[in-house]
Amino acid sequence: MRILHTSDWHIGRTFHGNATLDALRGVLDALTAQVREHGVDVVVIAGDVFDSATPAAACYSMLTDVLRGISAAGAQIVLTSGNHDNAARLGFMAPLLRDGIHVVTDAASVGTPVTIDDAHGPVHFYGIPYLEPIMVRGLWPDAGIRTQEQAIAHAMGLVNADRAARGERSVVASHCFAAGVEASPGVEREIRTDLRQGSLDVVPISAFDGPDYVALGHIHGRSRLGEHVRYSGAPLHYSFSEAGKPRGSWLVDLDAGGLAQVAWPELPVPRPLVTLRGTLEELLSDPAHEAHADAWVCAVLTDATPQPDPMRRLQQRFPHCATIQLDPQNRADDDGLSYRARVVAARSDSELIDTFLTPVREGEGATADEAELLADVIAARAAADRDETVPA
Repeated sequence: MRILHTSDWHIGRTFHGNATLDALRGVLDALTAQVREHGVDVVVIAGDVFDSATPAAACYSMLTDVLRGISAAGAQIVLTSGNHDNAARLGFMAPLLRDGIHVVTDAASVGTPVTIDDAHGPVHFYGIPYLEPIMVRGLWPDAGIRTQEQAIAHAMGLVNADRAARGERSVVASHCFAAGVEASPGVEREIRTDLRQGSLDVVPISAFDGPDYVALGHIHGRSRLGEHVRYSGAPLHYSFSEAGKPRGSWLVDLDAGGLAQVAWPELPVPRPLVTLRGTLEELLSDPAHEAHADAWVCAVLTDATPQPDPMRRLQQRFPHCATIQLDPQNRADDDGLSYRARVVAARSDSELIDTFLTPVREGEGATADEAELLADVIAARAAADRDETVPA
């Protein structure tokens, strides 16, 4: 049996305010072509099909089209829900879907497989939807579940009990954060938040011992935790931290004895991502950046002072400049004085003006031209003050 493992489609996600639906559709069309090209029997989608619990109508239409395309290409589908999905919304139409499209979103079904036969007999596919501990305590009240690790351990206990009774080949699809994955900086937003809050719930790899293959979702970069435990990552780049990381899916072959081999067919990247660093003038004028004119651009500006209208100017050269980060260089050393102390210490009007400009401009005071103009204004004002105090 040939299985294609994919996950984290995040249909409906935006990229720095830009829609990704058309780009994702093109990539998933390429994935559908790979299903046909490689003679895939089953496509496993390991969660986060949608990016939102309330996706727009166009997202549902796209998912319907893609699932129909994969089915028409000759593969059955086993789809589970992730933490971004609303399990009830994703699963309520499951009974009405055409034969060969299996949507597993109900935690109560864990341990009951979708069974698909090949020339060597049955293969049992166990879907484990994203298990929020507080949501499954009522379902498994005697399990004492407080963490996702405990929820997955209990779910795998149900899976392995059923596996033992059947004694045949098996595949698990689960959406979670498993041990052994690089946790920073290239993980998705909610995982970085969990790390900062100290609440990241890690599932040990040993929890997935037993099945012939474990298809994981939740991490946006491909990762091999063991020969039989892998993340496929997302089919699109959804952050600049993912730039340069391959996009694709795992092509898994099972023979009569279990896992036989795993390959990685790559998916196209609709638009590359690049981070460019320098002053605004350097980014606008350096000919070396011509190669990135059509890329998604993150511009890291090193100007010591804020520049006027930087996004508009950058987008004249890089139409797909998506975000700007400020990292001023060559700032004056901090003398440890408060703003009030600097004002009190100013010995002249020009020093007082510099006291104001320096923190506003991230460490840079008045330029030479500005200092000359300010000196003229200060002198003119001083002369006017003297004239006003001279008796008529």
